[in-house]
This record gives sequence, structure tokens and C-alpha cells, in this order.
Amino acid sequence: MMTGGNGSGDPVILATAGYDHTIRFWQAHSGICHRTVQHPDSQVNALEIHPDKQLIAAAGYQHIRMYDLNSNNPNPLINYDGIQKNVTAVGFQEDGKWMFTGGEDNSARIWDLRSRNLQCQRIFQVNAPVNCVCLHPNQGELLVGDQSGALHIWDLKTDHNERLVRQLHLHIYFISALL
Repeated sequence: MMTGGNGSGDPVILATAGYDHTIRFWQAHSGICHRTVQHPDSQVNALEIHPDKQLIAAAGYQHIRMYDLNSNNPNPLINYDGIQKNVTAVGFQEDGKWMFTGGEDNSARIWDLRSRNLQCQRIFQVNAPVNCVCLHPNQGELLVGDQSGALHIWDLKTDHNERLVRQLHLHIYFISALL
């Protein structure tokens, strides 16, 4: 994940994480790691920077942790728990009002970031562990890929969903072209 570099003079920061239970922040222009944060609960399966570039979400085993990007505080500011298995995907709505996740518990979830309640607001169940979740540019549909090879389109306004299996490679190409 990268932040900065928008012409404002802010340095470009690259964030990496993985199975070593750490999140590292690098100066992209020099390749120097300038900050390391321990993530002791589990490996980090996915990272995403909040649209306001103040927070970074780290998805792991049974949780999502939100860290402050602009301080040296090594502790998460917010902890989202109550998930049964690995969280494999995390992302944000373009205005940062809500977050979406996907996981090995066969679900995609919506989390309202404006609420003090740290519980998931909506859940979409599929029949296999979720590998990836992507928000359509229209901000109203989630594309959910699962380990069975199915692609699900979840309309967040109507709660209608469609499961695409046949000629999946054509659907994925079409969707990636849209994004």
C-alpha cells in the first residue's frame, strides 16, 4: 500500500506486512524502513490505507486492527474482533464512511466506521472461503471472489446478489476493465 506523492510535497510511504507479525513503513524514494509496528496477534493477510491517509487497516486471524499512519504509536487505535477465521481482504468506501472485509468464514462484511459500535453492520454469506473483495467504482456493489471459483456481485442498495461461475475468466476480465 502506498500513500503520499500527490504533488503536495508529502513523501510517498510504502506499507508492507506479512507472516512475520510486523507492519513496516518505508520511504519509497530511498527504500529505507523508517517505522516498524508489531502485530503480535497474527500474521497480516491484507493491508489498506484509509482514504484520508490517517489510518491503515491490517487484516489478520479473527480481527482487523487500525493503526495511526502519522504517529509513532505502536498500538492499534481501533480493534474489530468477533470474526471466526482469517480475514483475507479489506478495503474502504471512497469517502471512508465504511470498510468492507472478506474472510475464510465464507463471508463479506460491511463495517460502519462512523459508529461507536465496532460490530459488523452487514454480512453476505457465500459457500466457500472468500479470497478477495473489491468495491465497484459506483460504490454500490461489492465483487466477492471465493475459493470455489465463483464470483458474486452483491448490490449493497438492494441486497440482491448474483453468482457468476460459467466463463469466469471473461467476467473477471470485464470487471477488472471496469475498475
